[in-house]
Amino acid sequence: MPTASPTDLAVVAVYLAAVTILGCVMSRKTHTATEFISAGGSLPGWVVGLSIIGTFVSSISFIANPGKSFSGNWNPFVFALSLPYAALIATVYFVPFFRNCGSLSAYEHLERRFGAWARLYSAVFNVLYHIGRIGTILFGVSLAVAALIDIPMWILIIGLGVLVIGYTLMGGIEAVIWTDVVQSIILIGGMLVCVVLLLMNVPGGFFGIIEGARTPIENKLSLGSLDFDFATSTFWMTLVFGLFINLQNFAADQTFVQRYFAARSEQDARRSVWLGALAFLPISAVLFFIGTGLFVFYGTVSNLPEGTSADSVLPHFIMSELPTGIAGLLIAAILAAAMSTVDSSLNSSATLLLCDVRNRFFVTNTELSADAAKRAAAAELRFLRVMTVILGIAGIAVALAMMDIKSMLDVWWKISGVLSGGTLGLILLARFTNATGAFGSGLGVFVGITSICAIVLADMKNPPDWMMPLCDATRPILDYLHPLMAIVVGTLLVVVIGAIFSSRDKSVHGH
Repeated sequence: MPTASPTDLAVVAVYLAAVTILGCVMSRKTHTATEFISAGGSLPGWVVGLSIIGTFVSSISFIANPGKSFSGNWNPFVFALSLPYAALIATVYFVPFFRNCGSLSAYEHLERRFGAWARLYSAVFNVLYHIGRIGTILFGVSLAVAALIDIPMWILIIGLGVLVIGYTLMGGIEAVIWTDVVQSIILIGGMLVCVVLLLMNVPGGFFGIIEGARTPIENKLSLGSLDFDFATSTFWMTLVFGLFINLQNFAADQTFVQRYFAARSEQDARRSVWLGALAFLPISAVLFFIGTGLFVFYGTVSNLPEGTSADSVLPHFIMSELPTGIAGLLIAAILAAAMSTVDSSLNSSATLLLCDVRNRFFVTNTELSADAAKRAAAAELRFLRVMTVILGIAGIAVALAMMDIKSMLDVWWKISGVLSGGTLGLILLARFTNATGAFGSGLGVFVGITSICAIVLADMKNPPDWMMPLCDATRPILDYLHPLMAIVVGTLLVVVIGAIFSSRDKSVHGH
């Protein structure tokens, strides 16, 4: 594969320097833990909405979504079609709830309903989820970019990780959100460049790509079968899966909940959700269209080197077909997609460790003098920054580990369901029922996580010998459920079991 020219590298260097400078500028506005976590609730809705877009579009989706439509069809796009439904539920039931719950944590309210275990469980598992996510994103973007700029992967992983840690450390959530805005613009610009070049180079332009995608063997524009079959990648299976994943983002992930507090009003917070959700639809469509255009381009105009994987097609196109300098813009776009995901994970995870671990279990809440309160506030900010560094190092370590065990990338997506599956169920149980107490909710989480693990085991490829009996025993599950349905089943079981076996508190109104 061709590598970047000095001009392309200069474009990437300028972009990285600009992001770092922006983080330094934001650091002058961050003096307290509240400003680090929520920017003092001062940001307009359009800014928060653009940052949500940046969080949605990771480097993996920037590269993998075109790869999916290049090698398959548009069925994965149905995931994005579920976003408006998730946004509607979020803006009606969760944005006002979180902004009025009296805590910057997404999970403190769970303690009031189900006990301290529920809060700690949700916070710790969300932190573990984001450490794995940071590692996966750093690994994925470094795998793609290393071939483009001819730099060893380990140097890219460490360099990019340190850079994101740096500006997140200095500027807090405001640096995260404003850099996400810039990165979203770079990302969208890079996508549009790809589209324009494909339209210019494929005979017939847009209609030529559409016609070329309608092959006699397979309609690559298909959204999937409309059969009500949840064991294969049908339209309905992908829609339901997308609804639960997107609802988990909006209602159960600190990364998104924290942005509701950063918005200057409840109305701005609602607007940010709708902007992020509705803007992601055309962005996702463009990414899939790029993959379809690449399929037609390399089937009619040019040839791919033998052995090129689906996920490598877009990087190959960038380096082979884009003019010097523009290729650098696209490399910057790929890096932007990674950085806008990693910085959000760092900031939100540090927030959870402060609110749900340190301040809940290790700091006594007492009346403080003015001087003592000032020292306590400084200690909180210092804790957030130390945790940002530690979490970033942990994410870098995960990414470096993935270099030696590349199958970990696939394993991670399965493990992530275990790490995050029970939390959405707990939050839905708390929000829409009057269930209370530890027994029913704990039993629900146990059953829900067990079901997720069973589906993960059933779909495991080449398991160790000692796991073979478990995998064989659970394999029949796949006759009825697609592996992606694990989070759906797990979440529903948490809610149903929790509602049946929990005590009732008539003073609690789920709605």
